[in-house]
Amino acid sequence: MQQLITIFKKELADHFSSYRFLILFALITMVSLVTVYMVSLSLSKDLEGIAKPGYVFLMLFTSSGIQFSLVQFVAFFGPLIGLILGFDTINRERNEGTLSKLLSQPIYRDTIVNAKFLAGVAVVAIMLASIVLVITGLGLFMLGIVPGLEEIWRILIYLVISIIYIAFWLGVSILFSILFRSVATSSLAALAVWIFFSFFLSLGANAIAGTLTPDAGASNPESLLQRMQIERAISLASPLELYTGATATIMDPMRRSSESLVQVGMMEKLSMTRFSGPLPLSQSLLIVLPYIITLVAITAICFAISYTVFMRQEVRSI
Repeated sequence: MQQLITIFKKELADHFSSYRFLILFALITMVSLVTVYMVSLSLSKDLEGIAKPGYVFLMLFTSSGIQFSLVQFVAFFGPLIGLILGFDTINRERNEGTLSKLLSQPIYRDTIVNAKFLAGVAVVAIMLASIVLVITGLGLFMLGIVPGLEEIWRILIYLVISIIYIAFWLGVSILFSILFRSVATSSLAALAVWIFFSFFLSLGANAIAGTLTPDAGASNPESLLQRMQIERAISLASPLELYTGATATIMDPMRRSSESLVQVGMMEKLSMTRFSGPLPLSQSLLIVLPYIITLVAITAICFAISYTVFMRQEVRSI
């Protein structure tokens, strides 16, 4: 345990003292503050002179400021934090010869990969928590509204889900840094995986669903519903879809489903009264619990693969 703590502290110091971390943190903080500032100005103008509705504070995270909301920004660009922090975690030390020297010490090999992953997760957690606290302070100053207890819990749960989501991409980048000796190759491979799951998988899901249900249309509602189900099932293979589905329901108490489209009966009238009243936090958690469990599972599987590959590598080849 003492060896793990020592390497953990060393990795934390390396992250916090690197220009890479400072530039990345400054960029994300700037975009987040600008987005929330624009949202705060819009909300202040819209709420002027009227009674404040419930859960206004959560709108700081879900409303669009400059083309996207803070939740959407983290969903699309949050993985880059994990990829940048971990793409050269192992192969950089391997190329510099420091890894073989470290393994020559009385240190277990699994301690190294465990400490590096935990340090990366800690950096991600500190980064996201700092941004959420700054945004909360800015919202208090701009809106003059104190968040309720349930809003605070929803923000904390959103923070935990975001950390797990970015930790998955950190595990992906560490895996490629173990598999490839070249830093450039590992970074390109990790970036390719992110692009595939974030952009191309949704296009592929649409194409596959269209191929399997060619007669879907307004005249054939059953086939149209089948196409939507196939497309949804394929899209859920993407961590982006899992994260978006989970955070959208947690941060928006008015949502009754993780899906953006709700099917109703043919003779049923769709009105706002159907969705009147927010969901309790416990009910929102029940809806998104499968998404959260899946995110935790794929993160654990990805790290387990990295752990296994690293443990099986020859010491002399490292």
